[in-house]
Amino acid sequence: MRELMRAKKEKRMDGPRSKRRLPPWLSRWLKRQNRLSQTQFIAYGFFGIIMAGTLALMLPFANRSGQNLGFVNCLFTATSATCVTGLVAADTWSQWTVFGQLVILAMIQIGGLGFITIGVFLSIVLRRKIGLKERGLMQESVNTLQIGGVVRLAKKIVLGTFLFEGAGAVLLSFRFVPELGFFRGVYYGVFHSVSAFCNGGFDLMGYREPYSSLTFYYDDWLVNLTVMGLIVIGGIGFIVWDDLLKNKLHFSKYRLHTKIVLVTTVVLIFGGGVLFLLLERENVMDQMGIGGRIWSALFQSVTARTAGFNSIDTGALTDGSKLVTIVLMFIGGSPGSTAGGIKTTTLAVLLLSIRASVNQTDGMNVYNRRLDEDAVRKAGLILSLNLALAIGASVWIVVLQPELMMSDVLFETFSAIGTAGMSTGITRELFAASKMALVLLMFCGRVGSLSSALAFTQSKKKPPVKLPVEQITVG
Repeated sequence: MRELMRAKKEKRMDGPRSKRRLPPWLSRWLKRQNRLSQTQFIAYGFFGIIMAGTLALMLPFANRSGQNLGFVNCLFTATSATCVTGLVAADTWSQWTVFGQLVILAMIQIGGLGFITIGVFLSIVLRRKIGLKERGLMQESVNTLQIGGVVRLAKKIVLGTFLFEGAGAVLLSFRFVPELGFFRGVYYGVFHSVSAFCNGGFDLMGYREPYSSLTFYYDDWLVNLTVMGLIVIGGIGFIVWDDLLKNKLHFSKYRLHTKIVLVTTVVLIFGGGVLFLLLERENVMDQMGIGGRIWSALFQSVTARTAGFNSIDTGALTDGSKLVTIVLMFIGGSPGSTAGGIKTTTLAVLLLSIRASVNQTDGMNVYNRRLDEDAVRKAGLILSLNLALAIGASVWIVVLQPELMMSDVLFETFSAIGTAGMSTGITRELFAASKMALVLLMFCGRVGSLSSALAFTQSKKKPPVKLPVEQITVG
């Protein structure tokens, strides 16, 4: 009995002593983790995935030459894959082994779905309890308006993703298997299906010609239709999926968010397609038949909004087409999706705000509903931050490399902030410091420029008093 009491006493003494043995820096770090906001947790999580991918790509057996590209180029590739952008420092097929390609594919999948969604789904499979904190993170990750039902939504997202990616892989395999053989053809089908659905833009067509993307399939209806379908489905957002699944084709029953997303998406796709047809009819589409022109114009309009593939030579586009592409890349996809950009709903809110101001109406009314005034402030902030980041990075790159054309630099920076992945080909010519600017843009574009700013500047301290108001002249 006496020895038992002594053992209990020693156990009580060991507890506090073990705590005191923790280094001070580690104790401070653990305390900070408990104070992380949801936005900060997501931002730091993406950063951790990028760094892990960078180290994996630096392994000798990840490169065909046996020598890695260097830290900056591997970081650039890992960021582009995780942030589902598609900008590359080297041709994916020519540079990376199958191991390197699979690392890139894994980062595309994680980046597209979001690591929070995958984590919640694994918790469901393992029958683990999902607490309020995890539900809050899921809500922040997919940009849903309410916390209720986010666990069911995570399940729908993952299962729906594998369903669409699987269907896309099967359809693309019908084209690739006859050309490449069964196993390689299926692998190509899976890789390009995942890349398209997640709006990743990475391709393995370098075996035909480096950096050729899907230019050899510009008039192939099966490849065009499958890839465009995957891009659009992945880019409309998981919230829209849920609404469509619940209300089928009854447009009047959709949420206002779904209505705005669908209408804006259709207008952008076909509006952009018409503009590309008009602007490129005597340029890159000059020698194409009518079918090739229509497919190429629609594909360019769809892929410009964050997908990163191309079926025509992007560098050979007219200045007008480059401007249209920049605008589409800047707009991007929809909230809570695999796409980037300022989002279709942000564009819609800004346009509705302008219409309300011009018509001097009371509030922004659409589909018999009135939008919250706070949406205008947030939309304006997102627009301003993305413009500032893209223009600031453009100036930085031009100062470092004045020999580059400003139009090409703007194209590249807007592609990065919109996580679009379209390129005129100058990415490979950029200095390390210029590439790091694009890395920052891709990260902000995936996490969200506003979220990125909040993640590193968020403070819960509020001033006890407000400063006096004074009017200024605006406009």
